Amino acid sequence: MMEFYAGEGKRSSRNCKTLLLPALSIGNVGQLAVDLFVSSLRADRVGFLDDPNVLPCVGNDAYTAAPPGQLSLPLEVYESSSCELSIIQQRSPVVKGMMVQFARNLADFAAASRIQHIVLLSSLDFGRWQSIDMSSGLQTYYLSSSSLDGKDDECERLGFKMLQEYNPSQRMWTHLSNLAENGEEDWPFEELGDEDYLASLPFAALFSCFKAKGVKVTCLMCYCSEGDNMPEAFHLAEAASQLLSLSTKSFGGNEAGKWIVPFSWKSVYGPPPDMSLF
Repeated sequence: MMEFYAGEGKRSSRNCKTLLLPALSIGNVGQLAVDLFVSSLRADRVGFLDDPNVLPCVGNDAYTAAPPGQLSLPLEVYESSSCELSIIQQRSPVVKGMMVQFARNLADFAAASRIQHIVLLSSLDFGRWQSIDMSSGLQTYYLSSSSLDGKDDECERLGFKMLQEYNPSQRMWTHLSNLAENGEEDWPFEELGDEDYLASLPFAALFSCFKAKGVKVTCLMCYCSEGDNMPEAFHLAEAASQLLSLSTKSFGGNEAGKWIVPFSWKSVYGPPPDMSLF
């Protein structure tokens, strides 16, 4: 069971009807995009979530080097009351084999918090892209619970591309739906094939469990490879801000751009090289 613990002197607001969170995947693009939101909206950390299915971790303050620095924890809850937005940042992976149970717990938490719309940010493996077309640059792909086939009018209006590989009647998606709605635990497959790739990712379990709870959920994704995925993070964050209709005034950036790069990004790839070597 997932528990919420409020920070000292903090209290969760009931006015935040939209929840933004990452689904862990290749390149950690979803987490990086959420970092941009927390930093740029100057969101307030109101507490954290404790779930037995998430591996424990602790780290330095991700957003500032100045006191009073806060330790980073596995599941942190932030709020931007001006945007009526709640944000969950997940910093450690789910225990192997417990993804669906974690997704159920998170869906229960969202429903109990009266969340009306969940925006889920994730990434897909570039190596599995069947038809590569980079003529128009990096694309945003989406999947929505608004209709049975996953399509959403607002996402289409914004120019996002429907995740064509999504097939709700495919065996793995059907299995996830049964798990989310009925709690069936039997594993019916001897092995997974290429057609099961999407449904085997964390975003699929989260999508299915949120949908089973009757909460609207929109997944925004982009393809990437392992490496420096900051450009993809900016791209996904920008797509989410468009979907949420957030104005530039909501962000704390300057004239050069609305996004504030988190302090923790300065050490993502370690210190710069020793120039005396060259």
